[in-house]
Amino acid sequence: MAQPHVVVVGSLNIDYIASVERLPEPGQTVTAGWLLRRFGGKGANQAVAAARQCARVSLIGSIGDDENGKSYLKRLREESIAVGGVVTKTGSLTGTALIAVEQSAENIIIVAPEANGKITAADVRAQAPCIGRADVLLLQWEVPQAAVVEAVRIANWAAVPVVMNPSPARQGFPWSECDLDTLIINEGEGKALFDLRTTAGQKVWNAALASHRIKHLLVTRGAKPTVCFSAAGRFEVPPLKVRPVDTVGAGDAFAGAFAVRRAEGANLRDAVAYANCAGALATLKSGAQESIPKRAVTETAFHKFLTQRRKERKTRSI
Repeated sequence: MAQPHVVVVGSLNIDYIASVERLPEPGQTVTAGWLLRRFGGKGANQAVAAARQCARVSLIGSIGDDENGKSYLKRLREESIAVGGVVTKTGSLTGTALIAVEQSAENIIIVAPEANGKITAADVRAQAPCIGRADVLLLQWEVPQAAVVEAVRIANWAAVPVVMNPSPARQGFPWSECDLDTLIINEGEGKALFDLRTTAGQKVWNAALASHRIKHLLVTRGAKPTVCFSAAGRFEVPPLKVRPVDTVGAGDAFAGAFAVRRAEGANLRDAVAYANCAGALATLKSGAQESIPKRAVTETAFHKFLTQRRKERKTRSI
């Protein structure tokens, strides 16, 4: 099988991660046990996730003309990610995220976009040949909407499947003008974007998918099964059972792994099951990119998961 080409349009952040006994209430100060500086940003995280699943990855984004930006480019090259589409914004700082993680592994995140907020539709349009040659385009919403929409339009014109993770959720996206192969959301984003919960009926979800021009919708739910909707019906895919240490980056590991499996031609159920394994494995270490698993580890977990599922189905049939 030829190495799939995944193009990612998205953010690059420097993460500052603080470990706290519990997350603070409004107006409250808590003391951190430790503080780490890490490379993050949903775009770069998902690019790393796809690269570690052995895809050929090109990243389109923007950094500041600071030391953080320079060190980030070096980091991406070490992951074998093509950075020709990463532009430097003069006079800007590289994006920053402030993350607090409590002992239960729950977290809160504050993002200062900085250079991420300055990538333009023209910057994306300059990378149209790269997007047009991709097997899958993967996007998030930590960059300006104009850049996201331009990337989708280029991909639609070139018949490149689009996988979108609309996080952080916001209103105003021109759904009726864009064709999406797969939308990946969590339950909170589902409520914010569609005013629907996973318990809504199939007809209701079919209408929402049709009006938003979405072929497949995946709702990730942490330790609960991922819910999948399409015109063909609704099904759930259980997660790999683990004891999480840190959930930061798990969603990005899921998205990157899913995009690669879809680019390789896997069916939807298998792609989701594989991505569930990647997301679960990413919770076993601290840090967004440091925790993202490589392909060999993910495949081992995936095969163990399939074996366990077969045993469970056999037991239920007895």
